[in-house]
Amino acid sequence: MSDDADDPPGAWRKWHEHRVAAVSAPYGPLALTGTHWLADYPEGRIPAVPGLWRPTGAAVALSAGAEDGIRIDGEPFTGDTVLGPDGGPPAQSRISAKETRLVVIRREGAWAVRVFDPGSPARAGFTGIEASPYDPAFALPGRFRPYGADRTVQVENADGRTRGLGLGGELGFRFEGVEYTLQVAVDEEDGSLWAVFGDATGGRSSYRFRFLRPGVPDSSGAVTVDFNRALLPPCAFADHFICPFPPPGNTLPFEVAAGERRLKAALATGIRRQDTPDSACQGHGQNLPSEPPAAPHGLRHPHIRRAPDPLQEDEK
Repeated sequence: MSDDADDPPGAWRKWHEHRVAAVSAPYGPLALTGTHWLADYPEGRIPAVPGLWRPTGAAVALSAGAEDGIRIDGEPFTGDTVLGPDGGPPAQSRISAKETRLVVIRREGAWAVRVFDPGSPARAGFTGIEASPYDPAFALPGRFRPYGADRTVQVENADGRTRGLGLGGELGFRFEGVEYTLQVAVDEEDGSLWAVFGDATGGRSSYRFRFLRPGVPDSSGAVTVDFNRALLPPCAFADHFICPFPPPGNTLPFEVAAGERRLKAALATGIRRQDTPDSACQGHGQNLPSEPPAAPHGLRHPHIRRAPDPLQEDEK
């Protein structure tokens, strides 16, 4: 038996320490200072982002002069090139300008450039993550029941837009004698599960909603639903992520007094983040919907088919 299995509280403390280190890393989620959709800049010039950026349909065309100071794969770049979406972590992005990393993303055919700056105010003001101590009452046996075919529901995202959220099944568990279910996404590569959920603490003693990654179910569908490892979504760290809100039925009626709750206060630096219960989803001016709103006309972004890495992507 592993040391982690012998000492769940100790394993949780190591997990929490790793999370704090990962989110506060130079190019972690606190470093995101902008997500710039190229459709908003038809001339190709993004304010405060060097170079000329234009979507070409299947790629992004980048033009840069020596004055732009852009590097590709660590080498100074001038001229023209074509770029695809960057699927790796921001710290390994091919494109940089001084200390910033520029990450190309694509969402349902729409292209954007994200800027990660290790000198961001959010990273400078970070003082930690409030998290509840390990509680074995929130490590629950669960069972995954696949749908048989993927489903997509429209859910509002933290930036106010509605997007498709791909779901692969339901995760059932019992808490205090009552059966509950969460709709979950399934990673196409390794079969791990991912859920967006709310609970009775949301917007009061914890962030409005959180993520949960229960792992890979066994052959019978059994998997541990460990709310001690509930995660803050990336948009808790930077407003420029576009995290999805919980799908219908994923807001639990009881208090999940476990896992990551919210960022610790950073009032001394004046950083506006969700340090108080009323400021969850701050900067977006919206409440967590109980039902998904109708899809708006215009720009939309991707269906989630893979469970995202909560340290780097939101929904993404």
